[in-house]
Amino acid sequence: MIRLAVLDMAGTTVADDGLVIGAFEAAATDVGIPADGPERERARQYVLDTMGQSKIVVFRNLCDTEELAQKANAAFERAYAAAVDEGHARAIDGAAQAIGRLRDAGVKVALTTGFSGVTQEKLLAALGWQSIADLVLAPGVGVRGRPYPDLILTALMRLGVDGVDEVAALGDTTSDVESALRAGCSVAAGTLTGAHGEKQLYDAGATHVVPTVTEFADLILDNRRKD
Repeated sequence: MIRLAVLDMAGTTVADDGLVIGAFEAAATDVGIPADGPERERARQYVLDTMGQSKIVVFRNLCDTEELAQKANAAFERAYAAAVDEGHARAIDGAAQAIGRLRDAGVKVALTTGFSGVTQEKLLAALGWQSIADLVLAPGVGVRGRPYPDLILTALMRLGVDGVDEVAALGDTTSDVESALRAGCSVAAGTLTGAHGEKQLYDAGATHVVPTVTEFADLILDNRRKD
């Protein structure tokens, strides 16, 4: 029986609407990547391919030095936070209701992200979601971001879930799926509201691919009723 649902934010429960790529463009410009040409195109494609991963890890792979990576990450976080402040953040249709249904049925919910904890808090505040989940987690000291399993396993430990077979995870990227598989989740699901398509998600090993978080909640709750 699933007792914990670990849900990604941007692209899964929160609409992206191009905010991540927009913030990347600002960061790339800030660290001197040319605005046009093959270098920018390669960097942009890498960001798309690695959606869901911790942003500082992405920038470490794009930048020649740690100093530049940190500068790019800070610029990314500023640009994304500014977009949130300007009112561009919105929830995926039905996401709040899906989370509520899971929690009402006794399933604990953790919201995770590849953003910093500060940006995550700003996003939650903009949506009025400060109390929507049992736990919110971002990469930090001792907790690596996706595709590592740390966010899921940390949620399991902090919420007192007995085993990874009682965990279901949902995300919109191959990194989300890989993280869930590494953690040993019974359900490593992908959703089609974000960065990666059905084939990419299944090729990454997704156990299920659902249209939105609403159908993910249906899947979990239907299985609980059968159990």
